[in-house]
Amino acid sequence: MSFLSGFFSKEKKESLDQGLQKSKESFLGKLGKVLIGKSTVDDDVLDNLEEVLISSDVGIDTTLKITKRIQDRVAKNKYVGATELNQILKEEVASLLSENDTTTETDFDIPNSAHPYVMMVVGVNGVGKTTTIGKLSAQFKKRGKKVVLGAADTFRAAAVDQLNLWGERNGVPVISKGMNTDPSAVAFETVQKGIELQADVVIIDTAGRLHTKVNLMQELSKIKRSIEKVLPGAPHDVLLVLDGSTGQNAVIQAREFTKATNVTCLAITKLDGTAKGGVVIGISDEFKIPVKYVGVGEKVDDLQVFNKKEFVDSLFGTR
Repeated sequence: MSFLSGFFSKEKKESLDQGLQKSKESFLGKLGKVLIGKSTVDDDVLDNLEEVLISSDVGIDTTLKITKRIQDRVAKNKYVGATELNQILKEEVASLLSENDTTTETDFDIPNSAHPYVMMVVGVNGVGKTTTIGKLSAQFKKRGKKVVLGAADTFRAAAVDQLNLWGERNGVPVISKGMNTDPSAVAFETVQKGIELQADVVIIDTAGRLHTKVNLMQELSKIKRSIEKVLPGAPHDVLLVLDGSTGQNAVIQAREFTKATNVTCLAITKLDGTAKGGVVIGISDEFKIPVKYVGVGEKVDDLQVFNKKEFVDSLFGTR
């Protein structure tokens, strides 16, 4: 059975399938070994399924929740053939993700109540943060939105230069004061410019790492205060970008950043180069923060709005 929904185009689905191919092949290969010679889902199968999910970076606590749900269904239905296990697994994981995420976005939507909609983007260096901002600006622009970018990661020349390049490529203004300038001042001016230009979306890049966690917390708080001075209620979202290919390291980063600032949504990148796609499930379950975007390739369109059922279908699907 496919969970394919109306808005999710065939091209997007193919991109998602391809991006999660390594994770899917790894998972199904391990699951196939668990089911060799088995006609029913017994305790031995469930124990081995636990190991497969944990080794697929789903995480221990989330794995235990999933296997308990499957165990309950097996007990209730009395007889569950091993061939049905994959479908039951898809249903239970999709259900778990839906419980943890109440967002209903189906495209690169922005709230009607926010004008401009201000997004502050956080994450450690190397996770694809600036690239994600560039792709987001392209996606919003494609949908007729007026976008302004702010280069407030002033500790890395590469980040400022990279954002300027994305701005040129997408025809989007970038507010930049160069390196070693005050990030809060950049954020302040970016939101000001967004209001002046009647922009729909303002996206602000921030530093990935400062000397200590205290410095990071103070810097992010200062940037948020600067933004709010210009536009009360902003930023409307704090997007944390995580590198899915790092598996459980992405979970550790999520813990650190959720302590440092009020993260409201997540983007999980680089899923195409890894067999660790299961980490998306564990992160969503542990932090109860909506996964808003996933990166499944290098092209602009490979940054997708996260669709729970499609993701599960691509990760565990056997069709």
